[in-house]
Amino acid sequence: MAETKEVQEKINRLSMMEQSLQQFLAQKQTFQAQLIEAESAIEELQKTDKAYKIIGNVMVLSDKDSMLDKLKTKKEITELRIKSLEKQEEKMRETTSELQSEVMKEMSD
Repeated sequence: MAETKEVQEKINRLSMMEQSLQQFLAQKQTFQAQLIEAESAIEELQKTDKAYKIIGNVMVLSDKDSMLDKLKTKKEITELRIKSLEKQEEKMRETTSELQSEVMKEMSD
């Protein structure tokens, strides 16, 4: 009876870990979209002489170099966040896999 309770607890942990993995994936997708947006904006800014920034409902002329610097910084930070999430995701997948193996072994005994 204690074994089934232990197995059930492991199954519950597996379920929670799967939910966490789904959250990691959603966050990663959000950051990947931000990265694509920043890369696209950098590419477009490099093609033009003038740059405009939207402030509220108004578009105003802005310093191109300053905007490029901010976008490049945003891109770097986003890339770091994605790498961090990927490392966390990888560790979580390893732990999940190990726990699944344990549960399968205990259920087959």
